[in-house]
Amino acid sequence: MDKRVEKMAEVLIKYSLGIKKGDYLFIGANSVSAPLVKEAYRQAILQGALVETLIKLDGLSEIFYKNATDEQLNTPSKLSKFAFENMTAYLYLWGEFNTKQFSNIDSTKVTQSLRSQKEWREIYNERTKNGDMRWCGTQFPTQADAQEANMSLSEYEDFVYKACLIDKDDPIAEWKRVSNGQQRIVEYLNTRNVIHVISKDTDITYKVSGRSWVNCDGKVNFPDGEVFTGPIEDSVNGHIRFSFPGIYLGKEIEDICLTFEKGKVVKASAKKGEELLNALLDTDEGSRHVGECAIGTNYGIDKFTRNMLFDEKIGGTIHMAIGDGIPETGSKNKSSLHWDMLCDMRDGGEIYADGKLFYKDGKFLI
Repeated sequence: MDKRVEKMAEVLIKYSLGIKKGDYLFIGANSVSAPLVKEAYRQAILQGALVETLIKLDGLSEIFYKNATDEQLNTPSKLSKFAFENMTAYLYLWGEFNTKQFSNIDSTKVTQSLRSQKEWREIYNERTKNGDMRWCGTQFPTQADAQEANMSLSEYEDFVYKACLIDKDDPIAEWKRVSNGQQRIVEYLNTRNVIHVISKDTDITYKVSGRSWVNCDGKVNFPDGEVFTGPIEDSVNGHIRFSFPGIYLGKEIEDICLTFEKGKVVKASAKKGEELLNALLDTDEGSRHVGECAIGTNYGIDKFTRNMLFDEKIGGTIHMAIGDGIPETGSKNKSSLHWDMLCDMRDGGEIYADGKLFYKDGKFLI
């Protein structure tokens, strides 16, 4: 086994999730991620945790979406509900056999199934907000994901482990250093009220008074490297053009432009995938509002890979997520959807806080 897998599992279990004796850990993954599942399982058992796993087989989701009835699409997962009601920690490992398996799936079926998840998503939000459950998601490098990123498997493995700081002698110490640096940014932004973002075909403002900025330091997403908040729901105004394609279930939506008035998307366009874009925006009442605004801080991730786990962290970019807000920020927006879209700020982008420039050309000035 690649020694980096063992090292990564140790960081996930001991640092990201802080697993200890008495914890009830749930691990979910596709079977292609088996090497990391096994090692994370072993590390958690050695820590004294109770561990359950749910390993999915390739092709099951495709079978579901192509054959499910309305009743099946509308019925929430009882297993997910049980897990989020009872587990103290949840680890999900992303990794695909085929990133294009949903290319020919009816978009309305996807959004219909999304709506059914509302019940357990609210349980998840409440328990993570209260600190009753820790959660972390990460990527296991697979052949399909490497192809999606236009890399060989060995190149993609190097990319993933470098982005996760697994190439360092002491990754946990490195993530603690990242945490300290980002905390200074968070403390600055937590004293500000109005954020104004300007970039190519983008001029948008939102209010954050009373909301909290979050330091993403490898304890929820892994790798990490961003600071984010939930804007006041009716305060988002202006327009934004997302520089990179939006990816949803393997489908690309290119050149997305959104216009907001009083917090709501009132106009949406895309050069490719506009039908899916509008279907997602119409998922439910909260899906036309912004649940998250963020700034990427991981300058070790310098290329677009069509995987938002990495792409949203790219140093010199911002991202916005329509739909469900993160409760720890104070966001009140509720939705079955949480979908991130990415905007490059490295060529003339500026961000102002209460009228003062603090970010330019993809770099912090503070």
